[in-house]
Amino acid sequence: MRSDNAKSGIQQAPARSLFRALGYTEEELARPLIGVVSSYNEIVPGHMNLDKIVEAVKQGVAMAGGTPIVFPAIAVCDGIAMGHVGMKYSLVTRDLIADSTECMALAHQFDGLVMVPNCDKNVPGLLMAAARLNIPAVFVSGGPMLAGRIKGEKKSLSSMFEAVGAYAAGTMTEEDVEDFANKVCPTCGSCSGMYTANSMNCLTEVLGMGLKGNGTIPAVYSERIRLAKHAGMAVMEMVEKNICPKDIMTEAAFRNALTMDMALGCSTNSMLHLPAIAHEAGVELNVDIANEISAKTPNLCHLAPAGPTYMEDLNEAGGVYAVMNEIGKLGLLNLDCMTVTGKTVGENIKNCENKNPQVIRTVENPYSATGGIAVLRGNLAPDSCVVKRSAVVPEMLCHEGPARVFDSEEDAIAAIKGGKIVAGDVVVIRYEGPKGGPGMREMLNPTSAIAGMGLGASVALITDGRFSGASRGASIGHVCPEAAAGGPIGLVEEGDIISIDINANTINMKVSDEELAKRRETWTPKTKEMTGYLKRYAEQVTSADKGAVLKGN
Repeated sequence: MRSDNAKSGIQQAPARSLFRALGYTEEELARPLIGVVSSYNEIVPGHMNLDKIVEAVKQGVAMAGGTPIVFPAIAVCDGIAMGHVGMKYSLVTRDLIADSTECMALAHQFDGLVMVPNCDKNVPGLLMAAARLNIPAVFVSGGPMLAGRIKGEKKSLSSMFEAVGAYAAGTMTEEDVEDFANKVCPTCGSCSGMYTANSMNCLTEVLGMGLKGNGTIPAVYSERIRLAKHAGMAVMEMVEKNICPKDIMTEAAFRNALTMDMALGCSTNSMLHLPAIAHEAGVELNVDIANEISAKTPNLCHLAPAGPTYMEDLNEAGGVYAVMNEIGKLGLLNLDCMTVTGKTVGENIKNCENKNPQVIRTVENPYSATGGIAVLRGNLAPDSCVVKRSAVVPEMLCHEGPARVFDSEEDAIAAIKGGKIVAGDVVVIRYEGPKGGPGMREMLNPTSAIAGMGLGASVALITDGRFSGASRGASIGHVCPEAAAGGPIGLVEEGDIISIDINANTINMKVSDEELAKRRETWTPKTKEMTGYLKRYAEQVTSADKGAVLKGN
């Protein structure tokens, strides 16, 4: 066992004395040592229940003959961090989580790991760590929140942000907004739509790193506790059989993940996280293959914010495996990929039926013949940008309008809420990329303000930042190169005509090459004063199309 390096033989007698100080018995030390990575904290609703999940994991590990040992991982609540300097510290935690987990796992020579994440950067950070460490590991998340209820209708966090925009437009009262605040997030768990946290937990199932139901069983269901116990048991079987993450997270598995990303209509953040996880697994995942996969993958789900269904509905309809089984009918999945169950994808999804074709549409009756995410290119984004096509109304799939240019999220929000943005405009927010932000803030506040002001079907938003999975509309992010790295988005001027064709995967400003060259002669990217971790991050981070991984990793 790997843990023998830390506990066996005369040389490690000092270490055994420290294990004794922790209360471990000889019998416990004779077993495989399993690290349980707990992301529990009291600031993230998706993490407040993880203490119970961790205890269930520990029971499962012990029942299967292992010794569970808990250590922590950090997590930021994107919703609480939204709209202020705190959002600069969200994406950057992904690498802190991966790095600190690597340090703990190797310093203490664990034989296996059970990762217990739930929210946005926490899940990909731990997937990156699992790939990097390549020791047996299984994931069990805290599960999604139940949807809220307002006047008999299901609502979620995206409704809350849009309510703020509606208040600014004068269509909701302050009392209405407070009613939403009291009811849209009614339980613990990751917010109830197909936002980033739930997208990544569902894709963890697809990748083969989580058990059936990991992405969809609601946080408050006792079934989630049983799942956690089974995860603890599963890691022991993986240790025995030496099934490791790189055996599971292969190139074929990532293609499966991109395929299901399109079918489920996941957050655009998956296009940031999947390449970063693949990079750690030694797999090159070029964002260009997204369009190739999207072209042949139908979009079968319209969960909030794209539609009126929620994670609890997807769970009742059969969950991720049911969607995989539906897509599998078209021969679009590699069914031979290994998973944490010790079985293949094909064996796992066999007989997982679609129990509600209104929640999971059949391949004969999709929402669209193409996938939920599109990658666009053009003179505004030579290296690519990303849009959640499944959450764009049909009339905005092709749009042309004047640029309204802002060098920060705050300036854009002030203009939107001040009534200065009108139908037809294209809002451009720059210097919010991985390097320029730094930290690539999510733009949920401006997209929600646009929707709340009644402009969701007539105004587009383009940024070198990114979007929350709760954003909807013609919200185009991850523009590469970013403004701070010299990208053409930095050359856009007020009133330039921007042409967007999502169906054709193009995005251009109607400005001649000669004019752009002239502008570039007198232009230098703006810089910001930075200190601490953000300064180091800005110096090391790569572009969004590379997954915003750090140089040297």
